[in-house]
Amino acid sequence: MRNNIKTINNISPAGTERLKALGYNVSADIEDPDGIIVRSADMHEYRTNASLLGVARAGAGYNNIPVERFAEEGIVVFNSPGANAVAVKEQSICSLVMASRDVLGSIEWVKSIAGEGEKIPALVEKGKSDFAGPELMGKTIGVLGLGATGALVANACLAIDMQVIGYDPFMSVESAWRLSRDVIRADDIGEIFRKCDYISVNIPYNEDTHHIIDEKAFAMMKDGVRIINESRAEVIDEDAMLRALESGKVAKYVTDFPNEKILGGKNVIALPHLGACTPESEDRCAEMAAKQLHEYLKNGNIVNSVNLPSAKLERMGVCRLCVIHHNVPGMINRILDLITAKNINVEHMINKPKGRYAYTIIDLGDEIWEDTAIQIRRMDDVLRVRVL
Repeated sequence: MRNNIKTINNISPAGTERLKALGYNVSADIEDPDGIIVRSADMHEYRTNASLLGVARAGAGYNNIPVERFAEEGIVVFNSPGANAVAVKEQSICSLVMASRDVLGSIEWVKSIAGEGEKIPALVEKGKSDFAGPELMGKTIGVLGLGATGALVANACLAIDMQVIGYDPFMSVESAWRLSRDVIRADDIGEIFRKCDYISVNIPYNEDTHHIIDEKAFAMMKDGVRIINESRAEVIDEDAMLRALESGKVAKYVTDFPNEKILGGKNVIALPHLGACTPESEDRCAEMAAKQLHEYLKNGNIVNSVNLPSAKLERMGVCRLCVIHHNVPGMINRILDLITAKNINVEHMINKPKGRYAYTIIDLGDEIWEDTAIQIRRMDDVLRVRVL
């Protein structure tokens, strides 16, 4: 096994030092890597090398990575779900307060009265009402997405005495265990739009969630709703958001994803993608990315992939065959027939599908010859073959 890991962006030593301790060469200057760890750098134009096996995103979002193209090249893309959840949860609570009271405006106003000397206390008492806003306690918040971050946001809102309605049709068992039983489960997303004073958006961005909050969604909402977006800019139709802000349908919009269009909006509070920017979060993300990349490079196990199925198998036998292929009928039988013809026993195996792709791990009772691996590589719909 080759051991070259390229870093793109500055990666926390919690990840890079872990890999170095395991014997990997880790550097931003490696030209022919077996694996890559990346944060936010845009990889859509990245030219891959033949030996590249995996790309690990030190963070949850992965729209900076061409996951479909990499899947076709047999490159596994990992992310780090939950590693930055605490940091994003804390910023979400801060954003709720900023959406309720004009905290930023009040700070700037107080700065403006510097130099007024003894008049300042009186000016403060007279001017403070201009920045007042509603309390969070007793209000209803809808949390869209109850994954690692959304579940923590929901639980935190309960702790400050808000009523919480959650919506996530794809919530995992693991997330369900984290979620308080006091969170009300919405049957449909429209229930969130109709009932809530605040909406926290914590869903992953993909084709299905593109503009999930649009003109029709705003029409269902209460007047004066306040929206927090810690997902991605694209989950919200920004043209519709600007109209909703102008009309007062949306009282405040706090987003972690500024752009030229939204910055021109009324009552917009835009943060510079700060959600995961804590040293603790960066350490956890880098460490998780390093761990997942190592497990795949060494053992062929896939955990938290965004473009290929997760598949984990304890090692048995003499060697391990790992095959990434299209999810088509008969593929496993074709591989097994070839192995059987070589008189090699199968000790253990697993096959997992994910959409157009599938991944097969087969532990064998004897060494597999390179000519057999070459025959498998030449099969139609096979994308990558490794022998470990």
